[in-house]
Order: sequence, then C-alpha cells, then structure tokens
Amino acid sequence: MSSTVLFIDGENFLNKIEDILKKQKVNLRKGDLSKIDINFLLNKALEKYKITRKIFYAAKLHLHPKTKDKSLELILFQRYLKTNLQKQDFEFLIAGNVRGQEVTVDHKTKVIFREKGVDVKIAVDLVAMSADKTIKTAILCSSDSDLQPAVQEARKRGIKVIYLGFGFQPNKGLMYTTNETVLFRDPEIFQACGVK
Repeated sequence: MSSTVLFIDGENFLNKIEDILKKQKVNLRKGDLSKIDINFLLNKALEKYKITRKIFYAAKLHLHPKTKDKSLELILFQRYLKTNLQKQDFEFLIAGNVRGQEVTVDHKTKVIFREKGVDVKIAVDLVAMSADKTIKTAILCSSDSDLQPAVQEARKRGIKVIYLGFGFQPNKGLMYTTNETVLFRDPEIFQACGVK
C-alpha cells in the first residue's frame, strides 16, 4: 500500500518556479531548471511526512514545424528533467499532450503551446487510489482549481489531502478544499535551483 503519495503537476510546478525567479529578477536559463533538486524542497516543506510514492506528471511534447528549434529545445529539456527526477526516485509519468496552436494577435500569426490532459490524469489517479484504498494521504502539488472535485471525492473516502503550493500566489480554492496547506518558501526554491 502506498500510504502517502505526492502528485506533482509538472508544467504547473515549473511555471510557478519560473514566476518566482522572475519576480526576484533571478536570471536562470530554462535548461538549468532541469537540474532542480525537488527532494531538497520536499525535505524542507514536508519534513513531518514520509512520502512513499512520488509522481511527476508531464505532457508529451510534439515537434511543431513552425517552431522546430524551440520544440527540440523543450523536448531535450524534458529528457534532462526526466533523468534528474528519476535519480531523485520520482516516477515521471507522461499524461496528456502539449500542442502548438496558431493564433493571430495584432494581425500577426504566432504559435502558442497549450498543455492538455495532465490535470485529468492526476484527478483520475487520485480518485482511483482513494476508491481502491491504496492511499491514506495525498499531497497535491498543483495550482489547478479543476482538481477541486477530485480532492472532494478523495476526502469523502477518508483520504487526507494536503495542498502543496507556493507562498507566491497560492491557490485559494485548493487551500479551502484540502485538509491542510503547506507552502514552499522562496529562499528554499532558490536553493533547490542552485541560486545563491
């Protein structure tokens, strides 16, 4: 039985880290984020919990012909990140897709990328583990309010759900829906990213 399971919405997590670094004007290349020491963050924020399973959810990246170089850069970043996280005993689970979509802004066409499906997979896994009684505590690291119904369903089944967020713009809906809130602090994030 996996007693305490950590669910990390990978894209959401990395975007929050980037936002915090930008807010403090820390210049860290995207590729350097692939070396993040998530276990350091977890040990600081969740020292009273023994996590028995750690899952990092990521979306499958696709090569887009109009942004080939950028697509290849992101695919390579994800490979480095996966290797780093597997060394930290994470399961790196591909769920959903990142697709390029052409949009027109001010009469200019550009490609933006959207991730779809990761939050659905996290919700399904959380509810399935709760229903199967293979989990006692769920630690949810995501700022996606779409996960609130899954959190409520898990709690109805007696599962303790902890929202693991960021001190910078935490998700109020998840704070109210879960049993407990734990927030990463900025100085710990800088250390985990190798920023002195």
